[in-house]
Amino acid sequence: MSLDKLSKQLQQNNNSDQAKLPPIELWNPPFCGEIDLQIKANGDWYYGGTVFKRLALVKLFASVLWREQDEQRDEYFLVTPVEKVKITVEDAPFIITQWRWLDDKQTIMEVSTNLADTFVLDASRHLTIDEQGSLYINVRRNLFAKVHRNVYYQWVDLAAEQSANQEKQSTEPVALYFYSDGQKFILGHY
Repeated sequence: MSLDKLSKQLQQNNNSDQAKLPPIELWNPPFCGEIDLQIKANGDWYYGGTVFKRLALVKLFASVLWREQDEQRDEYFLVTPVEKVKITVEDAPFIITQWRWLDDKQTIMEVSTNLADTFVLDASRHLTIDEQGSLYINVRRNLFAKVHRNVYYQWVDLAAEQSANQEKQSTEPVALYFYSDGQKFILGHY
């Protein structure tokens, strides 16, 4: 499997509506092996040890990224109508790099990934915290974005505090949180 062949297949199947993602969940192509494509922990995409320089090509491949996960495995694939190839993802395939309030009352937050995907933090988004305290948000199709450290510190700065027990002498952990679109997003406990 070559990167050129995969790229040509994707460009042929690319819809003119760039905002619409291909229906890869409906495709069931045969597995065609692995390709030396890696998504590094910092969000950079590499092929054969060389970083991708064309963002448009990265976005094209990201549009057909698929994750298969169960108790024994957590694997990523690029899927076209005719083939499925395994790739390596070091951490998460996307990075949350920016955010902004969409309203003056600061009740609806929009976030952006390193690939310019934008979405509102709402009930459909899950914010998870791993054992090291890193935050991840569900972007689409069980694909997560890691919250960049700069964004995390900005969120901590705006976050409110709430202890499990509201008494001042409580030794219960205090949660840092903010709201977006009526949903509570907890950044962690201390």
